[in-house]
Amino acid sequence: MTVAKLVVALLFIAVNSYAYNNLAEGDIVPPRETFEEFPNDFDGWKCRDRGSMDQDTLDNLGVTDYLMCRYGHAELGRYVDFYAGYHEKQERSDTGKTTLIHPPEHCLPGSGWDIIESSIVPVDFGIAGDAKRVVIAKGKARALVYFWYQSRGHVIGTNFGRLWHLFFDRALRNRTDGSLLRFTMPIDRENFDEADETFRMFASKIAPDLPRFIPN
Repeated sequence: MTVAKLVVALLFIAVNSYAYNNLAEGDIVPPRETFEEFPNDFDGWKCRDRGSMDQDTLDNLGVTDYLMCRYGHAELGRYVDFYAGYHEKQERSDTGKTTLIHPPEHCLPGSGWDIIESSIVPVDFGIAGDAKRVVIAKGKARALVYFWYQSRGHVIGTNFGRLWHLFFDRALRNRTDGSLLRFTMPIDRENFDEADETFRMFASKIAPDLPRFIPN
């Protein structure tokens, strides 16, 4: 680590500590609709069977509400595995239990996937910001993953950016609520363009409905 990066890291920790201990009061949890109300049909994209997680997994993730489903488009012959997880409060207890969002870069290798390509790309589906674009591999299988953190009006592609906004919003707005949105598309015969197009088509359809479930 360079001296500059070390200084930035130490400053980041200092600001975090000051914000949590001197500025923040009590967390505000804004009203929202639950993902049970999230549509199963978006202009031809259909979710036929929602997935579920066992209690141990839910406890480990610290997620308050979530949606997990494969949305397929029969006419196009394409599908997107979509996950949205909402955390009404992000914090770490004295016992080590956490409700902080888990970065996908940490979870994917634990599921047996190797990250072979990663970049930050701009997105604007009426909710402008950045997303992380990741190509993953498991054996001969390849998939394209896009994800972003949508938190209190921010659309963020990096974990560092998420934490930076979290600390200041906790201090200045008394809010730590936030969400992770993840889109996974299979890559068939190295057809990256089709997978990218599938993401854009699907994300543009669901984006207008997101603020109902993820408060700005």
